[in-house]
Amino acid sequence: EFFRELLENAERSLNEMFVRTYGMLYMQNSEVFQDLFTELKRYYTGGNVNLEEMLNDFWARLLERMFQLINPQYHFSEDYLECVSKYTDQLKPFGDVPRKLKVQVTRAFIAARTFVQGLTVGREVANRVSKVSPTPGCIRALMKMLYCPYCRGLPTVKPCNNYCLNVMKGCLANQADLDTEWNLFIDAMLLVAERLEGPFNIESVMDPIDVKISEAIMNMQENSMQVSAKVFQGCGQPKPAPALRSSRSVAENFNTRFRPYNPEERPTTAAGTSLDRLVTDIKEKLKLSKKFWSALPYTMCKDERVTAGPSVEEDCWNGHTKARYLPEIMNDGLTNQINNPEVDVDITRPDTFIRQQIMALRVMTNKLKNAYNGNDVNFQDTSDETSGSGSGSGCTDDICPTEFDFVTTEAPPVDSDRREVEASATQPRCSLQTLLIILLSLVLQRWWR
Repeated sequence: EFFRELLENAERSLNEMFVRTYGMLYMQNSEVFQDLFTELKRYYTGGNVNLEEMLNDFWARLLERMFQLINPQYHFSEDYLECVSKYTDQLKPFGDVPRKLKVQVTRAFIAARTFVQGLTVGREVANRVSKVSPTPGCIRALMKMLYCPYCRGLPTVKPCNNYCLNVMKGCLANQADLDTEWNLFIDAMLLVAERLEGPFNIESVMDPIDVKISEAIMNMQENSMQVSAKVFQGCGQPKPAPALRSSRSVAENFNTRFRPYNPEERPTTAAGTSLDRLVTDIKEKLKLSKKFWSALPYTMCKDERVTAGPSVEEDCWNGHTKARYLPEIMNDGLTNQINNPEVDVDITRPDTFIRQQIMALRVMTNKLKNAYNGNDVNFQDTSDETSGSGSGSGCTDDICPTEFDFVTTEAPPVDSDRREVEASATQPRCSLQTLLIILLSLVLQRWWR
């Protein structure tokens, strides 16, 4: 929203300044500038726009219009004007402004668009992962942890912190495998953020773009005789224009010099802030989200509404009675859950949907690295990268309900220690599934806001 408003302000500022400075001449040729901003907006919103070609076309069109204005005594055909535009790079009629502006605009827009797309991908991945259904083994473990104290006459005793950690590490084993690619993604986002703070800050590029374009126009005006002579030499002598038109002089076409607005006259964004402040704030949040997925069990289990807390080790529910929880805490990730004492986890069957989100992060990370190096990025395939089906939710955001049933054709394993648990697991299954999804969603929303 900030970037879109920034572009609209820049266009409005240029339009107001050029109307005041060049009057009717600008209004008669305003579509050249309007098309420039239209293409910039289209690029920023994901359109298939080649920035360098678009900017080259802008300066070529501007040269054609300017060349006619500084030579009103001649008539120029379409073919002749096309020949004129071919001399843009050779003659440099606008000085060094087009070259400098091309570098600044392309780097700034590539960085800004990719950074915003990265934020979108991060949010989408978090939202999709928050909707992944818990496995039957996870539901049984949650029921044992949260409901069995009531059956044992201990309704006020909360689960031990370490007990909760093993349950959550088993339940969120696949989510923890996001951590490596997520951290690389965050590092890449922070790199691109540096571009937004440096010389290719899109705000510092777009804010004075009206002044830079006018500087180029004045350079063309001052060198009009030399430019015209070289064009006539290369494209041939044009035909004289009718007498009425040829009587107009260059001075009548450009009777004023450019007068830029004072800084306080420039429009501001509705957000009432600068890009520097926004990027600084986002960077801090990005840094805090490092190792988010591996820390998720700890974040959830330290909630006093869920467990007794790390400081209470004796007077807590350990899965069997009110006592200390003795088993060791499992490491993070799917493969480390093979000996999880609380959750039955099939480490041979990674969640396909989670793996698709890992791939989406990997693709976005590569795009961020390209953007950091100034290479343009194509986002035409982003919808395919972050969607698909798998053993998780198996659907996209557009068709996923808020809650859904987990469907499995695999019979859950049964052992003697869990028969009591499984016998009473049917009733609270839906509420437990909803509880885990709600807890996960709340944590994700808090971190990725």
